[in-house]
Amino acid sequence: MAGLIKREDIDEVRQRTDIKEVVDGYVTLKGAGLGSFKGLCPFHDERSPSFTVRPQVGRYHCFGCGEDGDAISFVQKMDHSSFHEAVEKLAARIGYELRYEDGGTGPSREEVGKRQRLLDAHKIADEFFRAQLLTPGAAEGRNFLDGRGFDRAAAEHFGVGYAPQGWDALLKHLRGRGFTDAELKLTGMFSEGNRGIYDRFRGRLIWPIRDIAGDTIGFGARKLYEDDQGPKYLNTPETTLYKKSQVLYGIDIAKRNIAKERQLVVVEGYTDVMACHLAGVTTAVATCGTAFGTEHIKVARRLLSDDGSGGEVIFTFDGDAAGQKAALRAFEEDQRFTAQTYVAVEPSGADPCDLRQLKGDAAVRDLIGTRKPLFEFAIRATLRRHNLDTVEGRVAALREAAPVVAQIRDSATRPGYTRELAGWLGMPIEEVSRYVGAAAKRVASGGSASGSSGAAEQSTTAPAPASSGPVFQRPDPRDPIAGMERQALEVVLQEPAVLGGGAWERFEASYFATPAYAAVHTAVRAAGLAHAADPDPVAWVEQVRQEVPEPLRPLVSELAVTPLPASTPEAMQRYCRDILARLFELQITRIKADKMGQLQRLDAGANPEEFQRLNRELMQLEMERRALRSDG
Repeated sequence: MAGLIKREDIDEVRQRTDIKEVVDGYVTLKGAGLGSFKGLCPFHDERSPSFTVRPQVGRYHCFGCGEDGDAISFVQKMDHSSFHEAVEKLAARIGYELRYEDGGTGPSREEVGKRQRLLDAHKIADEFFRAQLLTPGAAEGRNFLDGRGFDRAAAEHFGVGYAPQGWDALLKHLRGRGFTDAELKLTGMFSEGNRGIYDRFRGRLIWPIRDIAGDTIGFGARKLYEDDQGPKYLNTPETTLYKKSQVLYGIDIAKRNIAKERQLVVVEGYTDVMACHLAGVTTAVATCGTAFGTEHIKVARRLLSDDGSGGEVIFTFDGDAAGQKAALRAFEEDQRFTAQTYVAVEPSGADPCDLRQLKGDAAVRDLIGTRKPLFEFAIRATLRRHNLDTVEGRVAALREAAPVVAQIRDSATRPGYTRELAGWLGMPIEEVSRYVGAAAKRVASGGSASGSSGAAEQSTTAPAPASSGPVFQRPDPRDPIAGMERQALEVVLQEPAVLGGGAWERFEASYFATPAYAAVHTAVRAAGLAHAADPDPVAWVEQVRQEVPEPLRPLVSELAVTPLPASTPEAMQRYCRDILARLFELQITRIKADKMGQLQRLDAGANPEEFQRLNRELMQLEMERRALRSDG
């Protein structure tokens, strides 16, 4: 059995890895002060960004849910991988060759993490399918693409491939690359019969489905031949890699533009994504055989930085009944966004791929440009279900449409659509307003707008983890002493170089009154000046984390990533010096108070030498205090 990865190699990977680059693959980060970045937390739902990354110290911390860690733990949590697998993935990312205990060379093939083996199999299959598209047997697939306006360059850009007819072309290829049947069964690329496993995708055009980091995790396959008895589109089934409720096709190529333009366009199929991107709508993605749901929204909100400061989500649906139903399902999820939601439906019912073929790229861009607010579409779709030529039909339509209007978040927009609804129904505005107001009250009281009770929204605050170790109270942010101690620890963890020139001795001798901060101070002292002087702050913070009790490790991460109020390196130096000067002055004040008490209790006549010594020490302390102020 292969040995464990050497500790020094783990430290090297941790120190060499740019945590911002790693997190950027999953979360849109924005600058938040000198050397700090913020984004929406990938570990819990939130509307305001509280997830902070500080590359200099190699750590992240969410001030909302308390999640914290380094690049290794981030990859573990996001990829659901083991520590071992995360280190290996990051090492491969930076081109670092790991060494293993007892002279091992790493895990054998059988011991490699299942997830990485699955990813390897998908990568090789992806390359195989793309190569097959260029063979004579794939003529029908190339004709399909040509007929929809996609040339060879487009196929290559989106990685489109072809699965050969027959039963075992891919199976033989992957077996030849060293994969066992037991491993291949887990990929979702094979079906199983009486004689063993065989290719799931045969004689079909293939689209690779990739995760946000760009790894292929599944495939979508389109039928080409009449004798194919399968469905028109066949996707990878649910696997440990592929969860269709969490996957958005095209997210890997669209993510940068989604974050840049603050726009997400949701279409219905692979060819629609291709058509949109080729037409200039480079923020388009598609769901993979399922409705746009809660897990998709989490991905979208992180990319949009959906924090209430703008952004838009645009749904495109066919104009038929199924398309309208899909739009209404999307409206039900609208409240999870702070971004504005819209719907774009082509009057003729053409999807983006058909529209591009019929009218060109500009028509696709115009479709997105003429979008309508999703709630207007939802209201009109509701009204179409009723006969508005009768009194009974209008009343029934009002009862159904009023809750839709009541769900509009913008209090300034809601009255406008109340008036619109009254006009569409031909009913008095006062009557419509009463219905909408009653529905809004039900929403405000915790029920659904339609009057049925809804599930309470779950709290985004993570419960405190159980711990058998010491319990530390959260320091009171209103306590000025605790605030001073916190600021000093933030400085020491983030800018340890300020402890040079005699400052270390003063800091080491300082007294911290707040128990949690006192424990961190003790950990800093235990980590030692040698580590503080180390030019690598990542190793410094990690050493301090290892010295504190387990319950306080998240606090160390929090202190290490809290943005310091300085916009330039010079301002940062001044701030750090000032904070330490204030800490040392506080210590001097405490010592002076103690010695003044001794002096007052002393009988000067009975012990004049002690009296003179205390006075000299008080004078020396006062000189030190004044010197600190003059230095600041």
